[in-house]
Amino acid sequence: MESSKREKRKVGLIGCGAIGSEIAVAIDSSRVNAELVAVYDACRERAYTLVSRLNKRPMIADSIEALLASDTELIVEAASQQAVKDYARSIVEHGNDIMLMSVGALLDDTFYAELCSLLERHGRRLYLPTGAIAGIDAIRSVKHMLKEVTLTTTKHPRALTGAPFFKEHRVNLKGLKKARVIYNGYAREAVRLFPANVNVAAILSIAGIGADKTKVKIVADPRARRNIHEIHAKGEFGELYFKVSNVPSPSNPKTSYLAVLSAIECLSRACNGRVSIGT
Repeated sequence: MESSKREKRKVGLIGCGAIGSEIAVAIDSSRVNAELVAVYDACRERAYTLVSRLNKRPMIADSIEALLASDTELIVEAASQQAVKDYARSIVEHGNDIMLMSVGALLDDTFYAELCSLLERHGRRLYLPTGAIAGIDAIRSVKHMLKEVTLTTTKHPRALTGAPFFKEHRVNLKGLKKARVIYNGYAREAVRLFPANVNVAAILSIAGIGADKTKVKIVADPRARRNIHEIHAKGEFGELYFKVSNVPSPSNPKTSYLAVLSAIECLSRACNGRVSIGT
């Protein structure tokens, strides 16, 4: 009952695609104790399409400046890694907390350090949903004891299509008849080459031993019906193993539905704030 008496936080949204739309609908249906006051998308038509679905119509901002002038308290980014780099500093400097979906942008160490400095200076908070994986609380708890962390992501080839990786490597996804490892490396490079597919590698790196030590293996499997993420961690504490088999988002096969649900839960915690579960 207490949370229902709290004043709703005023939220702005950047990115009106699949994830942004799901977050907006969750706010509109009162699943989150917030008021969506403004939305912005570089594609104005996407913003209009989203707003037409909502009962409570937020303002459609024609620029980031207009979004930040709309009396927001918390901005949710659901656009791209580039959007994070372009807008995150201004968001914090305008006195907003920020929730990022495109966590991969934070693997730019210089940018992340600068953003953390701004957060400290302005007394703002940064929220990072765990996305389509499990076990982040456990990884954070033992990060000082970790020796090895490996993420194996398996997706249907159509969920990987269009990644920058394929501009640098010739892989015929359409010709695959069985599962094939198409990438085996480390998180920093993986997030650059697959920005829409392995943001989970970024959050895992930040929670654990870093982007240059977190191993990433990406498997394209034409028989896959779900997006599968497996985490194997070893250290002085013992071993951890997590496997999540995700249904793809109905509106975007590149995204696991759990990533959407994780974002909604993270936003709900940011807006309610009375009870915090987990590490």
